Amino acid sequence: MLRRRALIATLLLLGLLRPAAAQTVDEIVSRGSIDIGVLTDLPPYGILNAQHEPDGYDIDVAKLLGKYLGVKANLVQLTAANRIPYLLTGKIDLIVATFGITPERAKQVLFSIPYSSLDNVVFAPKSRAIHGMADLKGLKVGVGRGSVQDSLITRALGDTAHIMRFDDSTGSFQAMLTGQVDAIGEGALSGSRIFRDYPDIEKKFVLLQQPNGITMRKDQWNLHQWVNTFIYFIKNNGELNAIHRKWLLAPLPELPTF
Repeated sequence: MLRRRALIATLLLLGLLRPAAAQTVDEIVSRGSIDIGVLTDLPPYGILNAQHEPDGYDIDVAKLLGKYLGVKANLVQLTAANRIPYLLTGKIDLIVATFGITPERAKQVLFSIPYSSLDNVVFAPKSRAIHGMADLKGLKVGVGRGSVQDSLITRALGDTAHIMRFDDSTGSFQAMLTGQVDAIGEGALSGSRIFRDYPDIEKKFVLLQQPNGITMRKDQWNLHQWVNTFIYFIKNNGELNAIHRKWLLAPLPELPTF
């Protein structure tokens, strides 16, 4: 028994064995902390501040969630591509990372009611006559791997366009600026911030308004119910609106529910 306990302790120290990720609110409260996955490369939703700490809209929501639970919010930095793998392997308890709600993703995870939204658009040089999806046929189009833009453009165009997938927004932005792609699908806000110093690149058309949900594993029903209640409450008491005004300089838009 002592040998077994010593082995488990050694594996935990080496990071080769992790305690089971929390499934319920009671487990999280008992543990005294919650591990929340966030992005830090999608301003203003997720950034690194001057102290190299996660900051932004999603981070404020994540910290507020921890406050309402009465536990410490441990922020785990993710990339867009590893959000679901980190969640499903128990490295985090839930995701607050501008994760668009789609039927395809809902096959793998549980989404809360929306707590934010953003427009997904196509950016391209002004010289390109792009007015809608059909105009992307035959072009090289950059998207974030597994992103909503990836799903929308792939479903609409299939192999009639050369779709180039990047692990994060930085990769697609650089591909646009260096001429590796003819157009990219990206969030309107982040793309506008990046391209504001490049007047030759403009928004062409809106792909979809994307509602974003806090994301959990499919068996976390107890936590899911609490998170939905949390979002409902902070929408109604004005705290979510205050966070939206702080980071997006505008009132919280009307968000759909389900």
